[in-house]
Amino acid sequence: MTGLATLLILADGRLPAGGHAHSSGLEAAVTAGRVRDLDTLAGFLTGRLATGGRTAAAFAAAAAAAAPVTAVVSGATGSVGGPARLDALDDGLDARTPSPALRRASRAQGRALLRAGRSIWAMPALGPRERHQPVALGAVAAAAGLGPADAALAAAYGTVTGPASAAVRLLGLDPYAVHALLARLAPQTDRVAAEAATMAGWPVDELPAGSAPLPEVDAEHHATWEVRLFAS
Repeated sequence: MTGLATLLILADGRLPAGGHAHSSGLEAAVTAGRVRDLDTLAGFLTGRLATGGRTAAAFAAAAAAAAPVTAVVSGATGSVGGPARLDALDDGLDARTPSPALRRASRAQGRALLRAGRSIWAMPALGPRERHQPVALGAVAAAAGLGPADAALAAAYGTVTGPASAAVRLLGLDPYAVHALLARLAPQTDRVAAEAATMAGWPVDELPAGSAPLPEVDAEHHATWEVRLFAS
């Protein structure tokens, strides 16, 4: 890990990248009654980390390895593939995300993250396409001088902290108890990120494709709600 303070900035929920507007499917799960308390939240976060979190971490690591960088920065590993590799990663995430609503949400978060990244760090052009959130995260990590392992950790961490924060708002849970839950999940988060970092150079078709059908269905229902607290 090359720049711990920089990684903390990138993974900070206060980064103005719009993450606070998304519950990562938790709002629909709460409304359906599947997440009701701390124990059911723990199950939701564990499952999300093992499926979508593993996928997001691997794609973020691959994007960090592929993203062009404007200068040689200690620890940066960009330019192994460039925009063409990023396009392939985006296509791979499209194929792994059956729900159109989730694809839209991921690209919206990618737009917001790239806007924040360009305001903070010097970022080269990434091509004309909109980027999925994990791909954008990897590209911003590379621009910040971070490597694939850092990008993977930020992605895995965000997979659980986003919905955990939403749970405090949706269920009125004790924030101390929720953060204690995140602390218990930290070793698993580290393991998912470490494994994902080893996949940074893999062909897109060989990267993880973990998902869960129910959140995909929930996302389509959630997108039709007239009143909702979160965008996804």
